[in-house]
Amino acid sequence: MKRAVIFLALALTMALAGCGAKSIRTYDGPDVTRILVYKGDRKMYLMHGGQPLKVYNIKLGFDPVGPKQFSGDGKTPEGTYLIDRRNPNSQFHLSVGISYPNPQQMAFASEQGKQPGGDIFIHGAPNSGADVVGDWTAGCIAVTNADIEEIWSMVPDGTLITIYP
Repeated sequence: MKRAVIFLALALTMALAGCGAKSIRTYDGPDVTRILVYKGDRKMYLMHGGQPLKVYNIKLGFDPVGPKQFSGDGKTPEGTYLIDRRNPNSQFHLSVGISYPNPQQMAFASEQGKQPGGDIFIHGAPNSGADVVGDWTAGCIAVTNADIEEIWSMVPDGTLITIYP
């Protein structure tokens, strides 16, 4: 009887532990060698050399015109960065980090007596279930949850990302 109770407790614990886990896809295709983002077109391209592998519709910061310069400005950065981290426990459905700000952007913000901001990601929808319409992020690049799962699996850390106006 005691063994049965222990067994049931362990089985229940393992079953519950898997309830919150996100299923991460795998990808076994051509390498993504670069990401190109065109803010004005609201498009993001995963590239293999000069060929696009995938194209995504994107949403941007709530004030998307112009480059991000300061914390809270609602702008999405412009320039070339690296994919430098990922967060499976994000407040959004997965997130892939962009290496903004660079040293020049940090120095400029400091000269202005401000902070450059940071924590810029490509991510999915809010886990809160909030309804989001139009450009809504604080400066990140938002895609659908299905898209971020695909991007997560296809894009390795260290990939270059260039964000154009």
